[in-house]
Amino acid sequence: MTSTKPTLLIIEDEPAIRSGLIDVFVYHGFEVDFAVDGEEGLSKARRGGFDLILLDVMMPKLDGFSVLKAIRQHDAEQAVIMLTARGGDDDVIQGLSMGADDYVAKPFSVAQLVLRVQAVLRRTRSAQDEQAVLHLAQGKCVDTRNLCLTNDVDTRFTRREMDVLQYLHAHAERPVPREELLHKVWGYARDAGVETRTVDIHIAKIRRKLEPESGEPQVLITVRGGGYRLLRDAAG
Repeated sequence: MTSTKPTLLIIEDEPAIRSGLIDVFVYHGFEVDFAVDGEEGLSKARRGGFDLILLDVMMPKLDGFSVLKAIRQHDAEQAVIMLTARGGDDDVIQGLSMGADDYVAKPFSVAQLVLRVQAVLRRTRSAQDEQAVLHLAQGKCVDTRNLCLTNDVDTRFTRREMDVLQYLHAHAERPVPREELLHKVWGYARDAGVETRTVDIHIAKIRRKLEPESGEPQVLITVRGGGYRLLRDAAG
């Protein structure tokens, strides 16, 4: 799929919602494709070429979590926003923990959804040419281009996790507040009112990959009342 327009795949089984989303995003200048169930959605997602995927959680044939897991195994960088009818903590945490870039609970504001999609796209399109390797405390080294630890290629990061790591690394001299990460990494306006648990869940995932051993964190630390700080080694 080639186009100068941003490309969007909508995987949604409810006809009225699907039709409404297609109309809204076509109006906002997107090139839109759609799927009516999880199996069709996964097939189209695997073919690639989409700037972002809107993925419903509750669908026939294959649920959204299964689709997301398969997408992440195929492409760690694909931007995905999940749509959930329940919006409870369990759904949100599961979706973010599996690598979703964001989530939106139904019923949702169309304007809010458009803003969230635009925020994710700004993040993916404004990625800078960062240094290839981040040298962290405790001898940890992160390969930013291949999204893994340099000495453990099986420990992989999503594109969003890497964006968080790169921002924290660039500001390692101080704790970075959650709200700043939402603004700078996720692309939300400072007054958007987005809950910071999105950040907390991503930090927890990153920490488990950097410091799988239990105990006091030595690489990615939480500063009470200040946010998060990534500790670098002397090489930087």
